[in-house]
Amino acid sequence: MTSTTHYRAPEGFDNVVNRTVRWLADHGVNLAGAQNLTVVGRRSGDPQRVPVNVLRFDGGEYLVSPRGNTQWVRNVRAAGTAELSRGRRRTVVALTEVDADRRPPIIGEYLRKWGWEVGRFLPEGLGTKPSDDDLARHAGSIPVFVIRPAH
Repeated sequence: MTSTTHYRAPEGFDNVVNRTVRWLADHGVNLAGAQNLTVVGRRSGDPQRVPVNVLRFDGGEYLVSPRGNTQWVRNVRAAGTAELSRGRRRTVVALTEVDADRRPPIIGEYLRKWGWEVGRFLPEGLGTKPSDDDLARHAGSIPVFVIRPAH
């Protein structure tokens, strides 16, 4: 299983797309399941917002970071809680990172659903229709969080 740090920062047109998807989610538009994740910055203390796809799989809800060890991932690791929103619906959630050995089926389902959208952000050597061996090999470089209600 790969344990290297993978990170693909948004650049160029990605920033325009992210702003557009955030705006649509803010206005209640369900674009391929996108919601906004707001998490407190671990250094600045300021709220940071990013569009995410919430995966419903095997009785749970998950956030997957195909870009790898992103700023929102690092902020969630530090904060443990965040807010998910679309339109007027806002939910404070607890986010717990899933162990790498439990990630492959979650990542596989995420790619089945959104691979067309996120394929270019994946670690090198992992395509949008990976084998079980490929998923296991790359699971350590794609953070996954289980979503639970915050208490």
